[in-house]
Amino acid sequence: MAAMMNDVLTKLKGGDRRSIGRSDEAVQNIEKTPALFADLFAGLFDADPVVRMRAADAIEKSTRNSPELLRQWKRALLERVSVLQEKEVRWHIAQLIPRLSLTPDEQAAAVEILIRYLDDESSIVKTFSMQALADLALRDDRLRSQVGPLIERLTQTGTPAMRSRGRKLLKQLGRPSIPKGRKTSVR
Repeated sequence: MAAMMNDVLTKLKGGDRRSIGRSDEAVQNIEKTPALFADLFAGLFDADPVVRMRAADAIEKSTRNSPELLRQWKRALLERVSVLQEKEVRWHIAQLIPRLSLTPDEQAAAVEILIRYLDDESSIVKTFSMQALADLALRDDRLRSQVGPLIERLTQTGTPAMRSRGRKLLKQLGRPSIPKGRKTSVR
């Protein structure tokens, strides 16, 4: 088992951030041996930013069909992982948050994280954060009244990717659509 653990993390090493390296192989290892997920999660705290990014990618892919893998890591994800600075990690965190089963206090913390991510320099982080907020709002009517106006504003003022995603999210949230067009200065 120790050899497999090292093998999972070894697959995440080398190269640069423009590539996912062998993270898909790490995902296959997790599918065969879910107990290795703990080792993959530890990769989020590796000294090498490439390993952290690829660990986040592999975690996101591993939990698409098996969100229960995140169950024991919920607190660490919300408290320790969410503060990591790499945009490549943050956009995956935004994708992971809606997969968690959250208490009301945890949901409030998750919403704070995602709103903070809306100030990130990366359009991808912002766009995935919008999606995550909408996903959470679809499960909670009270949150929907908070998130709907936020998505409307971001759809009017955001990057092209944010505006495109925002129009789809507004439809899902049952909000009035905002026509395609130029960025407005509404704040």
